[in-house]
Amino acid sequence: MFVMEFEQKVKNGKFLSGEKISFKDFVEKWLDEYAAVQLKPTTYENYKLYLDQRIVPALGHVKLAKLQPLQIQSFYNDLLSSQKKCEREGTLSPGTIRKIHGILQSVLSTAVKWQLIDANPCDRVSPPKAEEEESVKFFTLEQTQRFLSALDLDFVTVYKAHTRIDDTGKPYQVPEYQEKRSLPMQHKIFFYIALFGGLRKGEIIALKWSDIDFIHASVSVNKSTARVGHEQITKSPKTKKSNREIVLPGPLMDMLKKYRTEQAKYRLSIGDQWQGDDYLFIQQNGKQMDLSTPYHVFKKVIKNYNKTVKQKELLLPDIPLHGLRHTSATLLISQNVDVRTVSNRLGHAQTSTTMNIYSHQLEKMDELAAGVLENLFTRHA
Repeated sequence: MFVMEFEQKVKNGKFLSGEKISFKDFVEKWLDEYAAVQLKPTTYENYKLYLDQRIVPALGHVKLAKLQPLQIQSFYNDLLSSQKKCEREGTLSPGTIRKIHGILQSVLSTAVKWQLIDANPCDRVSPPKAEEEESVKFFTLEQTQRFLSALDLDFVTVYKAHTRIDDTGKPYQVPEYQEKRSLPMQHKIFFYIALFGGLRKGEIIALKWSDIDFIHASVSVNKSTARVGHEQITKSPKTKKSNREIVLPGPLMDMLKKYRTEQAKYRLSIGDQWQGDDYLFIQQNGKQMDLSTPYHVFKKVIKNYNKTVKQKELLLPDIPLHGLRHTSATLLISQNVDVRTVSNRLGHAQTSTTMNIYSHQLEKMDELAAGVLENLFTRHA
């Protein structure tokens, strides 16, 4: 209702024209009057971050109606060639610049709709194309096997010699010592679900015990956790297709049963300190696991494993955490699982999304199929 009233004011000429209002001022109105109402909280925060940190500092001084395609194109080129480090992002990739293009295009399309400008200058701008290094990163089958082995390795922490104070206030010397710890079961299960279920990080962290069907060996994906500002919220999944049932391997279900028992015992051991709400993946007080935890543990597992490897070719590559989801998909494709099934497991809105993301792997399968047919032809020629 508020958005409609604002739009009506614009159409009736009761608001500033695009000739007088700066792009910065329009962005502020767009965020308040449109984005805050129409966009999901996570999308709003994401848009606002890029607008505040990148777009407005570069283009905010320009009058809305004076914003030209050449200015926007130069802005993209500067982002691409700049060697300056942003506190959050570092040097911007072509993919990130395309995200910025999408945000800017959305803002300016609203300005067209509200009759502040006649045309969207972004329509005449070309964002940078994807580069080869932006292709999905994942583990090969052999690397996946090594990663699963890495989950069973102990973590060795070396404590250097240091001085402590006893109960009487007297100092005493503690010699250097080592401490071994195994990876907690919940972290192992998190990575197993990412690999064997293909779930997104937010979908895994959002899982509750009520989502696990031990009878049918499946998990119901019906929500996702994301960070909005400084708050962690759980909401509906990314798309309607993201609501799905995923069948998990039997051994993983056995691990989940053991972990459920382990968590129940832990809950009893801390008594009224427990503040949990049925989540699988938790903090020490039972509350939902923080979104940053899996990433840090994942990197630690890779680093810990690589310390034990002497042959360079056996090192695990430093892929992103989301690479486990990509690994799940590529391994399924390599085993001739049809694209529609892979797409359904991943929760993609359309099969074409799966085909676009994993086009390189699908091309390899096409080459393999051609080789099989060629061998068949040769034998019967």
